[in-house]
Amino acid sequence: IHAKIANRRKDEIHKFTTNLVKNNAAIFVGDVASAKLVKTSIAKSTLDAGWSSLKTALEYKCHQAGVVFEEVNEAYSTQTCSACGALPQSRPKGIAGLGIREWTCSDCGAVHERDVNAARNILAAGHCRLAGGISCL
Repeated sequence: IHAKIANRRKDEIHKFTTNLVKNNAAIFVGDVASAKLVKTSIAKSTLDAGWSSLKTALEYKCHQAGVVFEEVNEAYSTQTCSACGALPQSRPKGIAGLGIREWTCSDCGAVHERDVNAARNILAAGHCRLAGGISCL
């Protein structure tokens, strides 16, 4: 049964990464340290998700297809306002902040869903890297 689950995971990762690479010219991911996550209380779900395998497959397929693949620093990506670029006092902080799924920027009033905001910030960081010296957020 374990081999069947492993094969299914590999198949899903293959299909998902193939689709991503086919439909994007550049892919940016946060520098998630899955080795560190394995040592936390969510170790089983981290291993079950196959984060490392997903990233490895994505990087390989991007390289083969000539698609830009960049790993960017995801520090403060959930806390930085993707609308104005501020790191406001109203942001969710620390371990307690992980339970806060939605927050409002005290600087510009933008309402953010935590994971969507992080994805926007990671995308912006990736675009900045590509711009290479052109000032950006």
